[in-house]
Amino acid sequence: MTAPARTFEIKPAVREQVPLLIGIVGPSGSGKTWSALRVATGIQRVTGGDIAVIDTEARRALHYSDRFRFRHLDFRAPFGSLDYLAAIQACVAAGSKIVVIDSASHEHEGPGGMVDFQEQELTRMAGDDYQKRERMKMLAWAKPKAARRKFIGGLLQLNCNFIFCFRAKSVSKPLKQNGKTEVVQMGFVPVSGDELVFEMTANVLLLPKSGGVPTWESDYPGEAMAMKLPEQFREIFARPEPLSEEIGQKLAQWAAGSAPKSLPTVKELLDQYAACDTDEALTKLEQQRGDVWNQLPPPAQVKLKAASEAARKRVAEKPAPEATDDGVERDEFGATIFGGEPQKSLFDNPSDRPVD
Repeated sequence: MTAPARTFEIKPAVREQVPLLIGIVGPSGSGKTWSALRVATGIQRVTGGDIAVIDTEARRALHYSDRFRFRHLDFRAPFGSLDYLAAIQACVAAGSKIVVIDSASHEHEGPGGMVDFQEQELTRMAGDDYQKRERMKMLAWAKPKAARRKFIGGLLQLNCNFIFCFRAKSVSKPLKQNGKTEVVQMGFVPVSGDELVFEMTANVLLLPKSGGVPTWESDYPGEAMAMKLPEQFREIFARPEPLSEEIGQKLAQWAAGSAPKSLPTVKELLDQYAACDTDEALTKLEQQRGDVWNQLPPPAQVKLKAASEAARKRVAEKPAPEATDDGVERDEFGATIFGGEPQKSLFDNPSDRPVD
């Protein structure tokens, strides 16, 4: 039987919402976790929802729980590719709109990660036979690589924004140059498989003592390969400044397909609550407060809640307008409310005659 002919629809290309996958690469102490939480908070300004941190670093992300508002998943070994996928899916199922994976490097070389998986496969296939192990070395990567592909494939199906923190280490590598082998300094290289690193929308390199400021140029080949700055983000990273909430917000606005209006600051909301004296204004303020609520630290939430209650009490106690003898509601200064006109008698007409 002949297969039915396929039909295809061709239409104009239009920007649509897409998820972000941001990689932050750096050695220990370079500020990856702090920077990731700042960027995640900026993304949250646009997307709303919760931030979740998948923490493989002995709960170190909790060091920042008094500065940032996020949900925490204490992720322990084994660190297999599919274990990572299950942890990420759990965060998304719980309603998280931004997931920080700190660190993704355990998927490669942590207990139960890719390197361990390959070693287990090699032992299963060749035992302690050294010569056989040499022959089977490449074949033993088949199942670990398949698991990683399944991890990446599952990740890309999730409608969520991700920030992957990758450890980096200084690497030297023997390379053939001018007909002879030389040891070449590669610089700081991410501890991960190329397949995962290359899936990122953008990759940021934080060098030691950088203060969270990304590096975008390097003479070391490993560092140059670790960086990824697509054209659409060049303006966002044009200035040498630390990764911040503002950068995260701009990235999320691009990913949303447009530039949504920025959410109000806590100070702006407090000022508006102080001036609020109508139901209409209060309703609008309550909606704006709901938009920013999840991203605020507890002290800011307490201030806004108190301001909201004070405004609600002020609106409730405001005296209602009184109706005058002409049947029109006027304010305290005698001005007509809503542009009303005095009610006319049935006998009010230009000729002073009764109406038929």
